[in-house]
Amino acid sequence: MAEQTEQLFNTLDQMATAISQNIEYTYLDALAEAGDILFHGKVREDLPESLQKNLERLLANAPQDDVDRETVRKAFQLAILKGMKENVQPHHAMTPDGVALFVSYLLKKLIADDKDIRLLDPAMGTANLLTAILNETDQIATVIGAEVDDSLVRVAYAMSNLQRHSLQLLQMDSIRQQGFPEVDAIVSDLPVGYYPHDEVVADFQTRPEQGRMPSEYALFENSWQALKEGGVAIYLIPNTMFTREGAEFLHNFVKNEAVTLGLLQLPETMFKNEQHAKSIWLLQKNGPGVQAPPQALFAELPSFSRAEALSDMVERINEWFEQFFDK
Repeated sequence: MAEQTEQLFNTLDQMATAISQNIEYTYLDALAEAGDILFHGKVREDLPESLQKNLERLLANAPQDDVDRETVRKAFQLAILKGMKENVQPHHAMTPDGVALFVSYLLKKLIADDKDIRLLDPAMGTANLLTAILNETDQIATVIGAEVDDSLVRVAYAMSNLQRHSLQLLQMDSIRQQGFPEVDAIVSDLPVGYYPHDEVVADFQTRPEQGRMPSEYALFENSWQALKEGGVAIYLIPNTMFTREGAEFLHNFVKNEAVTLGLLQLPETMFKNEQHAKSIWLLQKNGPGVQAPPQALFAELPSFSRAEALSDMVERINEWFEQFFDK
């Protein structure tokens, strides 16, 4: 599988590099084009002739239809990481692979035996997190991914096509947009920063009295409206989410709307700067029969490279779900 991943990455990378060198495309836009070429099995005829021939040669040598979904996702992930070096925007950071798989495991615990799950990610980026989840469970029937950056949406479209996943991809501002369709679950790696359009968030309940609206607060509150009563959510949040100035409005919103099931702090070694460190926040929306567990799941996760320690932690988490979470 590793060899096939490298082979597919090399094809995507060479195609994207050739496209970006011949046309005024960023690497990420060119990567989306490369993904479309592999999915459709042909090269666009309106491209320069020399580029067409180069891409057709690369296409002929590309791995064929027997490539499994995880191989496709991981090959794209390598190419996306290369492409993101061109960008410095914080919202272009991609969820680490180990975290994506760990979130998949937690979501399966939260949805238990439920079927036909409708899942939303209001800040999907390239849909790496969403497709990692889809590759791990067959209980999800509908996936809605929203992202404001059109380049990332194009990559998400190409990558999900090649993985044979059907996603509803929306290019939009998930803070400005109202009226998401109702969903059973939300999973999102919340981008950190400040939302620039004060008029849009003027009536948000989590807005601090002073200063700009934190993007992570706004995305959380607006996406929360789409979650059905009793629905579950997993947000990747900055460790400063609840302690920053003005956080009392967030605390009040959560107290009225939700039950916090758990908070799992990711190892700081995963982040270049401890100020960027994140945690996994598990929630359930208030509704009939929803009760706070007698004991919430709070833990600091060990390094994902420490297999034995991580296995022990997973065992503890499994025991917590058996004891305290009755879906």
